[in-house]
Amino acid sequence: MKRLLLIRHAKATHDTDYKDFDRPLKKSGIKDSEIMADHLKTKSYIPQIIFSSPSARTKKTADIFAEHLSVTKIQTDKAIYEASDATLLDIINEFPDQYYFIALVGHNPAISQMLYHLTGQIKDVPPCAIAVIDFEFDEWKLISGGTGKLVLYDEV
Repeated sequence: MKRLLLIRHAKATHDTDYKDFDRPLKKSGIKDSEIMADHLKTKSYIPQIIFSSPSARTKKTADIFAEHLSVTKIQTDKAIYEASDATLLDIINEFPDQYYFIALVGHNPAISQMLYHLTGQIKDVPPCAIAVIDFEFDEWKLISGGTGKLVLYDEV
């Protein structure tokens, strides 16, 4: 069985002094990340590794989740930034099979589109929303549209 945690990055500043890639989290985004990570921890949903877009807001969100969940492995992938849902599926299909539970921190609209594609569940997926999806496969490359079961969805 494989388990995927989709996380949309937390609230970021829209200050025009920053390029989109460099936008930092707002204080409320930091707090929301801490709340959601602690929520996952109380439900014992602890990924083995986190894959994140390298943008400032996604990386900081990933760092907060990693700290609160005691996850020691974070990898960034430039392809997650501005990814389509098809690109995200390609990334998921390439995840290392040695991990059964992986978190992916990314951006909308791809995160909400991926949630729908994998589970058929339509969700708005606001900043810092989380979705845990289970798959009845032992290989990430077998994951495709409609093969996942949404077992947890929550938002701040």
